[in-house]
Amino acid sequence: MHDDRSANRMWGGRFAGGPDAIMEAINASIGFDRRLAAEDIAGSRAHAAMLGATGIISDSDSRAIREGLLTVLSEIERGDFAFSTALEDIHMNVEARLAALIGPVAGRLHTARSRNDQVATDFRLWVRGQCDAVDGALVALMRAFLAQAEAGADMVMPGFTHLQVAQPVTWGHHMLAYVEMLARDRGRFRDARARMNESPLGAAALAGTSFPIDREMTARELGFDRPMANSIDAVSDRDFALEFLSAAAICATHLSRFAEELVIWSSAQFRFVRLSDRFSTGSSIMPQKRNPDAAELVRAKTGRIAGALVALLTVMKGLPLAYSKDMQEDKEPVFDAADTLMLALAAMEGMVRDLRPDPAALRQAAAAGFSTATDLADWLVRALGLPFREAHHVTGALVRLAEEKGCDLADLSLEEMRSVHPGIQPQVYDVLGVDNSVASRASYGGTAPDQVRRQIARWKEALG
Repeated sequence: MHDDRSANRMWGGRFAGGPDAIMEAINASIGFDRRLAAEDIAGSRAHAAMLGATGIISDSDSRAIREGLLTVLSEIERGDFAFSTALEDIHMNVEARLAALIGPVAGRLHTARSRNDQVATDFRLWVRGQCDAVDGALVALMRAFLAQAEAGADMVMPGFTHLQVAQPVTWGHHMLAYVEMLARDRGRFRDARARMNESPLGAAALAGTSFPIDREMTARELGFDRPMANSIDAVSDRDFALEFLSAAAICATHLSRFAEELVIWSSAQFRFVRLSDRFSTGSSIMPQKRNPDAAELVRAKTGRIAGALVALLTVMKGLPLAYSKDMQEDKEPVFDAADTLMLALAAMEGMVRDLRPDPAALRQAAAAGFSTATDLADWLVRALGLPFREAHHVTGALVRLAEEKGCDLADLSLEEMRSVHPGIQPQVYDVLGVDNSVASRASYGGTAPDQVRRQIARWKEALG
């Protein structure tokens, strides 16, 4: 038998008022869209200035509205503003306070405007600002990786495929790989910013307005390149938020990949690097342990950012044009993803700047696992003219011989090598050391220290 009293208890005290309380709670967005206060007031001030300039409202009313809005903004910034859930959103909260300050004149502000184009404008302004903030954080992280690359341009380490030792590379080359990734992230955020920099303001509810507004003026005032050309698209589009989240998810994935490497490299089994005490913690019961907590949390927070992208894609996928209340769900995932990404970037910059590689451990690992086998095969092709497939076969036989003897390739005698292929010359030893290996990879984009230094110089000039 159904127990209504139990159901009522499940609503809890917050919803003791029944359906009215539930509707207020589900409908209100002020709990999160208060973050748009500065953007909302900037948009309203631009709109009021335009209404005055076009004669839609009087100059005195326009001036009173704009000055009143500055007072509201100062109250919000000081923490003196009383937000009301009953007023639903940031727009109505600001307008209600404006009315209390300047009287009925405040009601003229919403002439030739809807909350639909208002929120679209506010949100674009906010996301645009986040693109700029992320760009600065990315540059700081790129510089941290460049500092590591410069310090370790000659430092030999193992290069991996399948997490198996593949070929020797330099520490500097590995660090520069992340500089390249982060540069693409910058490009994505900049591309998104350029596309989103159009003004929805003046689209009104969805069809435009019959008032003689000047959309070029408000767009210019708010730093947009132009007004959006279709009023339906202006209020229904959230591509700008999706692009931001997409760029954020890819960027977070890059951070997560390096975080994973830090977790592996700082383990007792690798000991490639030491993490700063500022970004690792001790175990509660095992005094010998240092846990890479900051790296692990960056790795985990990537899931939140990717989840935000999926959440907003799911919100938008079935919405007919133009505006639906579903779109109120656009802000929380974007706010959370932006906060999370900025924190992850700051944490990663700190970890990279404090990171201390162990050159001896890196060199030892670079020499393990017959990492110069490819250099030997390449030498057989260059020096003896063997087809690469035959050179690959000869090298494989030499690796097996070294394994049987429990030594590295460079430790095999010339006679032992010639037992596999009689044409091998003493010059073969010139390519077998890890230093010789990395120095030989001098093709553009290769791991040779000279190439690494050229790339470092290029990036330092590019970043200024």
